[in-house]
Amino acid sequence: MKQVLFAPEVEEDLYQLVRILVEKEYFGTYEYAVSYVEDMVNYIKENIGTYPHKNAPLYFHRYGENAKYITYNKSSNTTWYIIFEEKDEAFLVTYITNNHINGQYFNV
Repeated sequence: MKQVLFAPEVEEDLYQLVRILVEKEYFGTYEYAVSYVEDMVNYIKENIGTYPHKNAPLYFHRYGENAKYITYNKSSNTTWYIIFEEKDEAFLVTYITNNHINGQYFNV
């Protein structure tokens, strides 16, 4: 099984997501926000190699020439798009966004 790696920018974005989820009162505690982000990371690690993926829209090719994506739906309100490149020995997650920010670029 290929290794799953996260670009440093993605790791930073995930740390920031915890803070945003609490500050904007999507979640009441940091513990719950951390759990939400950990669930997403675990989902990515467990499914990126087996979940059907699609070619990322041209807009996202700045995150890899052959960028692909999978989706993650934790709730009915938010779809997460995980942009990644497949390398010989690993999957490299290069960007994570959601339907509230970049949904218009995905053929839903």
